Amino acid sequence: MLERFSEEYARLRAHKGVTIDQARDRVQDVSYFGTMMVHLGLADGMVSGAAHTTAHTIKPSFEIVKTRPNVSIVSSVFLMSLADRVLVYGDCAVNPDPTAEQLADIAISSAETAKQFNIEPRVAMLSYSTGDSGAGADVDKVREATRLVRERAPELLVEGPLQYDAATDMAVASKKLPGSDVAGRATVFIFPDLNTGNNTYKAVQRSAGALAIGPVLQGLNKPINDLSRGALVSDIVNTVAITAIQAQADA
Repeated sequence: MLERFSEEYARLRAHKGVTIDQARDRVQDVSYFGTMMVHLGLADGMVSGAAHTTAHTIKPSFEIVKTRPNVSIVSSVFLMSLADRVLVYGDCAVNPDPTAEQLADIAISSAETAKQFNIEPRVAMLSYSTGDSGAGADVDKVREATRLVRERAPELLVEGPLQYDAATDMAVASKKLPGSDVAGRATVFIFPDLNTGNNTYKAVQRSAGALAIGPVLQGLNKPINDLSRGALVSDIVNTVAITAIQAQADA
């Protein structure tokens, strides 16, 4: 497949001045080879990362598979499997400090991922204040992102800004944001930045005994998923299963 892949990669990257010889070298890298298989329909998805960095795994997808129409950013979610339900946390692995526009994209993509796994999306845009109670650049970003989600995906149930307790606990929600369709029963939690999201998912994983499955990449035209270099066999199996489900949804 080397010549076929080389010619296709050189075509895709011609605008960057990539020659056929450079393409031939590049596609012999395992991540590029696997991504080319997905791009050309020889595989339905790719799982990598147990022996490679996240950047090494997902950079080829930006160049070859590319993002879905109307999606400006590739992001990720963790599926947090608790004793009685599964929650969706995004973005906890990829984007350090998304803008309001990017946060809106992440929320819409995360809701789509939730639907793929039969989770009814009720989206909480998380912040350190609920409703109109707080001010400042960080909470204003979340407020603007919520407005953009409502504008771009009016069918979605979304609320923000919301504190985590108001998003998940009905007693708190009834006091802080009564009458909301999301507060107290959110299923999709969108964190304002990577620092908050990454620490929260790990805190819930370790303290509540939740099974954290992911990161599940979203926003790409084809399913590509990254593993931690500390991944266990069970992590790899779970990620392969998730990639297969994503591929079926795209079929």
